Amino acid sequence: MRVVIQKVEKASVFIEGKEHASIGKGLLVLQGVEEADNHEDITWLAGKISRLRVFDDADGVMNLSVKNVQGELMVISQFTLHASTKKGNRPSYIRAAAPEQAIPLYEEFIRALEKESGLRVCSGIFGAYMKISLVNDGPVTITIDSKNKE
Repeated sequence: MRVVIQKVEKASVFIEGKEHASIGKGLLVLQGVEEADNHEDITWLAGKISRLRVFDDADGVMNLSVKNVQGELMVISQFTLHASTKKGNRPSYIRAAAPEQAIPLYEEFIRALEKESGLRVCSGIFGAYMKISLVNDGPVTITIDSKNKE
């Protein structure tokens, strides 16, 4: 499972021209599921994201987690995170999980993130064409791959 995490002042997801969900201060998580992903990837990643210290403390040091600042979370499915650009100029998505496998893992990930963080978690709609609006804070953008544990 691969994620791109962006610390945001605010973020919104629009589907068919209408705002579907929005958050204030918190983390926008773009999540890609690959065929080899399972429950262990979800558990590890939900814990890692919940405890990730990317928010400033009173001294201006990134020492606080989204839990510590009572932030919000938004998860957006994004199979393109598993794009392979090794050959040619058109990305291949062969490692991305098929919807039958990816949807249950996406939904489980959202539930695990809510449980682990104790915070509200918004989401887009799996497979929908979405437009994301965000104000990146910092900017802070971090990628994590559960298979590499980094």
